[in-house]
Amino acid sequence: MQQTAHKVVVIGHRNPDTDSICSAIAYAELKNKTSDLVCEARRAGKMNQETEFVLKKFGVTPPRMCTDVNPKIRDVDYRQVPGIPGSTSLRKAWEIMRDQKIDTLPVTSEDDELQGVITVKDIATANMDLFDTGILAKSRTSYRNILETLGATMVVGSEDAECTTGHIRIGTATPEMLESSMEKGDIVILTNRYESQLCAIEKEASLIIICNGAKVGRTIQHIAAETGVAIMSAPCDTYAAAKLISQCAPISYYMTRDDIMKFTLVTPVADVTRVMAKVRHRYFPILDADGKYCGMISRRNIINLRKRRIILVDHNEATQAVEGFDQAEILEIIDHHRIGSLETSGPVYFRNQPVGCTATIVTQMYDENGVTIPQKTAGLLLAAILSDTLVFRSPTCTPIDVNAANRLAKIAGVDINEFANEMFEAGEKLDGKTAEEVFLQDFKVFMCGDIRFGVAQGSYMTRKNLTAAEALLKPYLEEARNKQNVEDIYMLLTDVPKEESVVICNGRYAAEVLTDGFDTQPAADASWTLPGVVSRKKQFIPALMTAYQEL
Repeated sequence: MQQTAHKVVVIGHRNPDTDSICSAIAYAELKNKTSDLVCEARRAGKMNQETEFVLKKFGVTPPRMCTDVNPKIRDVDYRQVPGIPGSTSLRKAWEIMRDQKIDTLPVTSEDDELQGVITVKDIATANMDLFDTGILAKSRTSYRNILETLGATMVVGSEDAECTTGHIRIGTATPEMLESSMEKGDIVILTNRYESQLCAIEKEASLIIICNGAKVGRTIQHIAAETGVAIMSAPCDTYAAAKLISQCAPISYYMTRDDIMKFTLVTPVADVTRVMAKVRHRYFPILDADGKYCGMISRRNIINLRKRRIILVDHNEATQAVEGFDQAEILEIIDHHRIGSLETSGPVYFRNQPVGCTATIVTQMYDENGVTIPQKTAGLLLAAILSDTLVFRSPTCTPIDVNAANRLAKIAGVDINEFANEMFEAGEKLDGKTAEEVFLQDFKVFMCGDIRFGVAQGSYMTRKNLTAAEALLKPYLEEARNKQNVEDIYMLLTDVPKEESVVICNGRYAAEVLTDGFDTQPAADASWTLPGVVSRKKQFIPALMTAYQEL
């Protein structure tokens, strides 16, 4: 069986912000120190510039991307059955199936290219086709296959030769009857009768198989060599030889070559299950990323699938969770947002606190477990708190956040204000960025009843950068709404020093919702200025929800 490394994925929301990435890294580190779980922080989308700056500053490797936790074939304990060459005899293939208790074998080239599959049904069909006496010539059966299957030895001729002509004949009757029945190029099974052996040679048989381990006289060997007739000596009797001879044919003649039902390591298990329900096969070949054969999978392997285990941080909304979360086993949720729409199949550890940042909760959990926070980790947690609370300006910020940030700053060895300015400056740069890249730096989808809407947010230290971002994003909003499949879409451009936000929007209800939700009218450029509004979570989303409910 293939052994998968069942790591627990610690992951934030799609289009991750600094808190989502940094809290995942810090919490995975904590779980690895305080539990038997093997955890790995991952990210559900591209990192924004602010987060890239933070990780680079503290020398932390970015988490690997993970946009889908739907179970794939690579998560299944599939069978690593070696491929066999097409030259393998039917008999040998059956023995492998018998010994490995499998009913399908992959046929591969020397470099693991999948050439076909052979099933036990194919072998049974071949064995029942008793009247095809020309099968060895048709399938170009190698002498090596005959020698191996019959346990024979080569007396005259080359082991590397192949059967290319003639039919299989049993020459146990009189030489006269043999002479009248056989033709040039036939394969003849004989006993130790000298006259019959000589007759077969004179009729120019291609191959003579002498049974019962009988010795072949030197005269017969000499005449056969001169005539170009190959001779084998087999220990079995003529009955066994006749029964086994057709099983010498190579599986390449019988295998399925076209329309092979196969999967790749990244094929979703759900797709495999649907296919398996429609076909009778029990085992299916698997190809790796390079298209090479690597194993076989069966219904039993799927039934025994162990779901991927995940821990969610900084979100509990189904619309924000990584693709396939509902097919995974959610172990924990650590968050500081409203209780959203996400459902789990069983009870989980769910920690949700009304603080300004998930990183604050993670910091508390380090303390609760008596684990010292490393310098790099302290820097990441600090960055997350400063980002989410807009350097303590956000109404979501609590004294717990401030105390945690001050302590983390000492451990990380940085000045809060200097570091915050560097971080925000790195995050708001627009140089070389497309509208889509800027928009997706911090974008989330929400649901209110049947209405699905999206809100992006960007924080700016200078009005100049905010205005430039507004000009870049305004023409893009309609495209963003269509791409994200939402009814309405909003862009919250937050002026951190002035503690206000400029909002631009697009959609069926967006303008009406903004007007009603904040009791204000748009400016001439179709933007809304919202003094004092800096928090998407605590100020913007609740007002939108109320307005949507009153539509």
